[in-house]
Amino acid sequence: MSGPPVDEARLRRLLGGADLAWLVERVRRRLARGQPLTGAVSLATPSPAERAAAERLLGRTPAAGRALTVRLDAVDAVLIGSGISPGGLAAAVPVLTGPVVPLDEVRRSEEQAWEEAYAPLTLLAEDRPEYAAWAARVRGDGLVRRLARTPAAARPLVAQTVRALRQLPVEPARSLTVFAADVLGSAHALDDGTAPATLALSGVRALTGHPEGAGAAWRRAAWASAGLLRDDVSSTVLTLNLRGTAALDWLADGGEPCVLTLRQLARRPPRTAPPLVHICENPAVLSAAADRHGPDSLPLVCVQGQPSAAALTLLVSLHGLGAALRYHGDFDWGGLRIATTLSGHVPWRPWRYTADDYREAVAAAGPDLRRLDGKPALSPWDPALAIALTRHGLRVEEESVLDVLLTDLAG
Repeated sequence: MSGPPVDEARLRRLLGGADLAWLVERVRRRLARGQPLTGAVSLATPSPAERAAAERLLGRTPAAGRALTVRLDAVDAVLIGSGISPGGLAAAVPVLTGPVVPLDEVRRSEEQAWEEAYAPLTLLAEDRPEYAAWAARVRGDGLVRRLARTPAAARPLVAQTVRALRQLPVEPARSLTVFAADVLGSAHALDDGTAPATLALSGVRALTGHPEGAGAAWRRAAWASAGLLRDDVSSTVLTLNLRGTAALDWLADGGEPCVLTLRQLARRPPRTAPPLVHICENPAVLSAAADRHGPDSLPLVCVQGQPSAAALTLLVSLHGLGAALRYHGDFDWGGLRIATTLSGHVPWRPWRYTADDYREAVAAAGPDLRRLDGKPALSPWDPALAIALTRHGLRVEEESVLDVLLTDLAG
C-alpha cells in the first residue's frame, strides 16, 4: 500500500527550480547507490542565486563560508512537515526526476544484456571448437566492448561476425565483397575500418594462424588466408623456377620468370615446395638469374620492395610446405625494414645479408657507392649489420653484388 501522495505542484515550486537542481541530483545519486538521505551535501562554488534558493528552502541563512552546505535531514523535515511530501526526499525526488533505478540493478541488467549480445560467440565455440579460444579471448579482452560500446550495438556486431566466421574458410577462394553481400547483406559490410571487419579479422587469425600485423597488405593477406580476396589481381609476386602447379611447372621447364597474383595463390597455391627457396628484394636479381641459369637456377622469389599480400601468401605457403627460406636485400635502411617486416610473417636465414657480407661488399665496390641516407633501422637477425651501416654510411644495392648472388643460385 502506497503512502500519502506528493503535492507535485507545490514540490516543483519548492525544489524544482534550476538553482536547486544540484541538490536534487545529489539526492538522486544517493538513492541510486542505496545510501541514506542523511548528513550534509555541499556545493563548492555556489552562485548567489543558488545560495538564495537554499536559504528560501530552509527558511534561514545557510552557514557562512565559500561552499554552500545543506543538511538533507533538514530538507527532509521541511518536506514532511509542510505536507508537500509525507514520504520526504525519498518520495519527492522520483516525482521531480523520474524513477530512480538502483545502480546494482542497472549493472545486473547491463551485464545480462552483454551476455545476450555474446550468446552467438558461445554457440560458435560449441559448434566450431577452433574458434573457442578466440571467442573467450574477445570476451575477456574487451574488444567487442571497445568496438560496440553498448550491448545494443554489440548484438548485431557479434551476430554479423559469427555469421561470417561460420562460412570460413572459403574454398575455392572468392571475392571478399561478394562474400559480404551474400552472407551479410552488404558488399561493404567487411570494408576496412568497420567494426565487423576488425572483429572478423581477429577470428580469421584464430582460424588460420595468420601472424599478427597491420596495414593494408597485411589485411589482404589475412583475408586471403581464409579464402577471401580483395584487390586480388593487382597484388603480385615475381618468381623463378617454382613448381607445384601446371603453369609453374611449364614456366620452370623453360627457366622463365612468373608473375603470380594473390587470386592465383589463394585459388591454386603450389602443391609442393623445394627444400630451399632464395628470396631477393629487386627484380634485376631474378631477371639476371633467369638469363644466366635458366631452368638450372635454384628457385627464387622476388618481393619487389615491401612484401605484397601475394608475396607474403606465397612465402607462408612455401614455409608451410617445408621450404627453408633465405633472404637478401639492399644494404640500406629500407632494405633492413623490408627484411624485418618479412621476419614477422615467416622465418628466414640471411643469404649473404650479414655485417661481414656488407663489409666485404663495401670493400669490393670501391669509391662508387652512394651515401646512406634516411632514418636508421635495426637488423634483429644480425645486430652488427645496422652498426656496420652506421659506421660506413654507404649504401650497397643488390645489383652491386649480383655476381656473388648468381653464383649461389647456380643449380
